Amino acid sequence: MIGRRWEMGARRRHQRRLEVLHAKAELKSAQAAARGKAVPAASLPAFTAPTATVGAADAPARETQATQLERLFATHDAVTARWLEYELDVAKIIAFPAMSDGRQPLTAAFLRAKRVADGLRPATAKAKLTKEQLAEYRNAVADFEVAFDVAERDARRIRDSGFTEVERKRLDTAKKLLTVAIDEAATPAERQLAYRRVREELNGLISISDEAIEVLENKVMLELGPTPVTPVVDAATAPHAEAPASPQPAPEPEPLPASGQTRPSTTPPSAAPWPVPARGNGDAQGRVIHPKPQR
Repeated sequence: MIGRRWEMGARRRHQRRLEVLHAKAELKSAQAAARGKAVPAASLPAFTAPTATVGAADAPARETQATQLERLFATHDAVTARWLEYELDVAKIIAFPAMSDGRQPLTAAFLRAKRVADGLRPATAKAKLTKEQLAEYRNAVADFEVAFDVAERDARRIRDSGFTEVERKRLDTAKKLLTVAIDEAATPAERQLAYRRVREELNGLISISDEAIEVLENKVMLELGPTPVTPVVDAATAPHAEAPASPQPAPEPEPLPASGQTRPSTTPPSAAPWPVPARGNGDAQGRVIHPKPQR
């Protein structure tokens, strides 16, 4: 009796589970139909309207296909942009090295899914595809997105656990040096030295693409800023350059009336002349003579 009751309860639970799954499937089909997605033919009611024509039936189909392709393109591009963040950002490459290591099984599976999705992608959203081609591309994009999510989670989980203790210390050193290399507060010499040390520490540990190196170099050069250049003016080639001021001629010495000798004049022309003592013969005291103004 106990076994029969348990079996009946199990059947009821199984029946309720099937009803819930069926209700979820119907809800998903209704939501997909409301968004314009393709719905399996088994879940759609039969179209028996006698006034329908072939042209009226084909136009919504073309519109639905273009909408689906645009949505698939957006998903495809979004996943590719997320992947490029790990490929071009050296800081993320150091933090999550598994995302750039093709030897990791999940990373290799993601790269294969990406190649398949890129190969099946149409040129434009207006491309004419069959239902099989559209379904194949949709499945490829879904696999591409799922493979990336799985590889990203695994890379964030393991981080640098696949390296030895010495190699992890080198990665930590490279991470600190990278912060200095792109720090505006550091001097240009410190940033250049830090950049070279980062390259040395990562050599042999992580394979960095040429694109990632170019992005890092641009960041370092942007932080360094342009070097100020002092303009050099050539008097021969610059006609409008201001000519240097010519030296003023020294004033001529003024003659002394008493003895006929001359002495350099240090008095500016605008100032009044000072009395000049006359030279005597040594017996009489010298007398003061005011020189006459020159004409």
